[in-house]
Amino acid sequence: MEQLMAYFETIPSWHRSLILVGGITFFWILEGIMPLFSVPYKKWRHSVPNFFFTMTTILVNFPLAFLLLKTSDWAVTNDFGIINWLPEMPLWLYVVLGVMFLDLIGAYTAHWVEHKVKPLWMVHLVHHSDHNVDTTTANRHHPLESLIRYAFTLIGVFVVGAPIGIIMLYQSLSVVLSQFNHANIRLPKKMDMAISWVIVSPDMHKVHHHYQLPYTDSNYGNIFSIWDRLFGTYMTMDTDQIVYGVDTFPDEKENSSIKGLLKQPFHKYRRPTTEG
Repeated sequence: MEQLMAYFETIPSWHRSLILVGGITFFWILEGIMPLFSVPYKKWRHSVPNFFFTMTTILVNFPLAFLLLKTSDWAVTNDFGIINWLPEMPLWLYVVLGVMFLDLIGAYTAHWVEHKVKPLWMVHLVHHSDHNVDTTTANRHHPLESLIRYAFTLIGVFVVGAPIGIIMLYQSLSVVLSQFNHANIRLPKKMDMAISWVIVSPDMHKVHHHYQLPYTDSNYGNIFSIWDRLFGTYMTMDTDQIVYGVDTFPDEKENSSIKGLLKQPFHKYRRPTTEG
């Protein structure tokens, strides 16, 4: 564990890039071998806006990374934050709790808030308006959402008191697990269900991308599934019944246009309707 932390404390930028690109490549190939949905769509054309928003996410986060480092250094120096106030524990437990709490604040809470606050939902809509969810959808976030998510991550680093090694490990896991649970892959049902007791599985997250409530407002988790189960936001649904997108924003042409997606947060609010 000491070696793992030493690596992530000084992880080169090109290694982080390799994790991002390598993950997309791996799951892209896997989607061709064991797809969840075999409906034909122009995969490369579909990926263009998603890759565009992946780049904007990088451009937003890169110059702000120093704030994470400064906040982390201050917390560690001053022995501040949840994991630093707990009784002394083995390093492995310290790391696991640090990643879990960052996931709770930086991912689950941020995601839940985006669904409950109307202006933030309109920003988050860019992610949900994908009509063909696959591994490239993982990073399909409007630049404004990238700022919102960054703010929650920064708050998480401060509240948790996470050292930089845990932050880099968390962000790397977050990237890969998001690519995994968005990937258009079909796992054996029992395997997917077993996985979903610990981490967010593909079938579990696809429910969240169903086009109508109450499913849209469920399964907010990114890495760990425990938060949805603990806070009562966990739902299941037969994947054969899932319809992607948002029913009140059904224009697939606009939802596939970079220009249209950049303007989506500024549309008049339309709440998704409830099934049944």
